[in-house]
Amino acid sequence: MFEFDQIPFAAEFAENPEPRCPCILLLDTSYSMSGQPINELNRGLSSFKEELMTDSMSVKRVELAVVSFGPVQATSDFGTPDDFYPPMLTASGNTPMGAAIEKAVSMLEERKNVYKQNGISYYRPWIFLITDGAPTDDWQRAAALVREGEASKSFMFFAVGVENADMNVLNQIATRAPLKLKGLRFADLFSWLSNSLNSVSHSTPGDQIRLENPASPEGWALI
Repeated sequence: MFEFDQIPFAAEFAENPEPRCPCILLLDTSYSMSGQPINELNRGLSSFKEELMTDSMSVKRVELAVVSFGPVQATSDFGTPDDFYPPMLTASGNTPMGAAIEKAVSMLEERKNVYKQNGISYYRPWIFLITDGAPTDDWQRAAALVREGEASKSFMFFAVGVENADMNVLNQIATRAPLKLKGLRFADLFSWLSNSLNSVSHSTPGDQIRLENPASPEGWALI
């Protein structure tokens, strides 16, 4: 018997019982992102939804959530691309990256529990961090959570540094090499991300997926 707060989830999964690929975007909205960076990020988010909507399998299987930090807040909860409305982000505040990562990990665990309660299989979740600075809070616990999550295959954590991001700290947080965005190529970044999630959604949960190298000569990133 379902508890009252489980009823909406039950209806959601009854209508769409496909396996899910959850992806949390962890987006730095601190003051240093003001101007062109935040504008390009917002444009990239809009194109991200549009590209995902062109693939019928991604519409059924990909789930997106957005956590912005500066301050930390869930600006968009988990939903399939047709229910995802890109938030209009504004830049202000500091860079509480550690707290944002901890929130993302907690949200993922809650979402995976919902899948299990409703008999929904799922792919290995993604956490995708984009930042142009360095944490202004304690990030060591967050780094430990990332290491634990990667080791247990609970999720995959990707970190992208923009402009003056502290790549040294990102190297200490992420277990896979963080990437440096070329200029403000957010549109190319989100195009790569949508293509990657499309590939995942067309696979079987547990399959190994070969992703396009974003740090290739024509790619959007540098290592």
